[in-house]
Amino acid sequence: MISLAVAASLSLTAPELPPLPPIKREAQVVYIDRAGAVLGVRGGRYGPPVDIAKLPAHVPAAFVSIEDRRFYDHNGIDPLGIARAIVANTEQGRAVQGASTITQQLARNLFLSADQTMERKAREAMYALQLERAYTKKQILGLYLSRVYFGSGAYGIEQASRRYFGKPAARLTLREAATLAGVLKSPTKYNPIEEPQNAAQRADVVLATMVETGAITPAQRKQAMAQPLKLSGGAYSSASNYFLDWIDGQRRALVGAPRQDIIVETTLDAGLEAMAASTARSVVTRHQAQNVTQAALIALDGQGRVRAMVGGLDYASAPYNRAVTAKRQAGSAWKPFVYLTALEAGRTPDMTVVDEPLAIGTWSPQNYSNTYAGILTLEQAVAQSTNTVAARLADEVGRANVAATAKRLGIVSPINTDPAMALGTSLVSPLEMAQAYAAFGNGGNRAQAYGVERIRTVSGQVLYQRKPTPQPAVIANPALSDLNRMLRGVVRSGTGAKAAIAGYDLAGKTGTTSDYKDAWFAGYTGGLTTVVWMGNDNGAPMKRVTGGGAPAELWRGFMTGALKRVPVQAIPVGPPPVALPPPPPVETIDTLLDASPENLPPAEVVDDPPT
Repeated sequence: MISLAVAASLSLTAPELPPLPPIKREAQVVYIDRAGAVLGVRGGRYGPPVDIAKLPAHVPAAFVSIEDRRFYDHNGIDPLGIARAIVANTEQGRAVQGASTITQQLARNLFLSADQTMERKAREAMYALQLERAYTKKQILGLYLSRVYFGSGAYGIEQASRRYFGKPAARLTLREAATLAGVLKSPTKYNPIEEPQNAAQRADVVLATMVETGAITPAQRKQAMAQPLKLSGGAYSSASNYFLDWIDGQRRALVGAPRQDIIVETTLDAGLEAMAASTARSVVTRHQAQNVTQAALIALDGQGRVRAMVGGLDYASAPYNRAVTAKRQAGSAWKPFVYLTALEAGRTPDMTVVDEPLAIGTWSPQNYSNTYAGILTLEQAVAQSTNTVAARLADEVGRANVAATAKRLGIVSPINTDPAMALGTSLVSPLEMAQAYAAFGNGGNRAQAYGVERIRTVSGQVLYQRKPTPQPAVIANPALSDLNRMLRGVVRSGTGAKAAIAGYDLAGKTGTTSDYKDAWFAGYTGGLTTVVWMGNDNGAPMKRVTGGGAPAELWRGFMTGALKRVPVQAIPVGPPPVALPPPPPVETIDTLLDASPENLPPAEVVDDPPT
């Protein structure tokens, strides 16, 4: 601590001081959801200086009262405050009270390290005096409030207000302002989310100092503490970080490194995102005894806008995005590509097939039940996820043609063409599967997933605007209507019955892979497609978790809430029957596929038992 004599000398004289270093602040990228809620901030740590005039009077008063009650009276250094701190600390025999003014704290934040040396403290004092000469009190306080750390990754009062209370700082109540002012003493100990009791006690201390300084009355203090503190669990949380990681690279490609603060308007629905993350955690917790440790979820609208993305259960401990980057075997969630290819080749849902032992070369597929049902319709075979029928169909219509169908709809990963490919042995991501399934639910059009709508500066200059692009038709009728009819049956009475929601037009498909390493449910209604994956990062098998179990439960839990937030639509019938462009020549198809034997995953794939 600077001695009382030195402090008094610095404050009463006007020494020649070195010029202030330039105040630097990197540009920030603020991401907002489709309704304008802040999802997160990337780039520069600090926001722009706070305009004190735009804050309620009790907000700056809370910080001044608890941090530097003589802020408006001193010139950067407060000899009386230093004397008071020395007396208090001497009486207690330990440091119980600090003596740094808000201006000194700002000087340290702007220009210096936190080293506890006399040289640093002397420079801090000189810079504080210089700051007071160069800026008004309101400007100093505005700079200070834009840079102090509030815990939970929030720098500055604007980030903190949105992080803890889901609102801009201009709307903070007295109780909320006191809570944030109290956090500064220890962002860990007084974090209102992690330590609510400590935070409440500290907020009351802040309010008491506000009474002492005349900023509020005792009655206002009592009324403030009587009001419940409503903490935000919404948009500005770690749940959206998986999505932000995904689009941050896209943003860089579109506009490069920002030279000024920019705002990225995204497709994400913060409410759906929070609901998806919460539901995923709850379902995985319920199934932990079955060795389920991870889940991913992605929801697209019919145009490909990403409305929700869950890349895992806890971004802080595992930022790897399982919805986009992880590629796993799809199991029988792949079968719609087989059946669509067959329908386009002239099959119909009512056509009969035989579920019986089958050998394709040296490979013999097995049904989940290890039994054979005999004569079935194609619709029944889909609903019961019969492996032998799907494998035979793929062999008949050509596995290269099935692969081409999957590519046409939105699968971009390499696809193997060994006999077991019909049962989902290719490695794909949930994002790819959502793109492909979206075409089933939007009338047969290609849906390219995207997350950025517009990028603009804070002043409103548009740097990028996504242009409406026609969605090419990739499925024609009658194949589209027939496939939707069959996949409705999966939810109505087949392996996906646990995903059914009364009153809605739903369709989808379950998927389960060898040894229960992966379980999927991919489903849709008109205008909204959601794909769920569950499993373990290390590939360890789950305990008899099938796509019709926990994944369907997660899908239903999310969609039950989501369908209340989006317009209710039936699955579109699609266009009248038209002739699609001819399939690409064989040599073009071959360039899309990766059928090298050394790249093939294990061939055995199981699926869910019929319900």
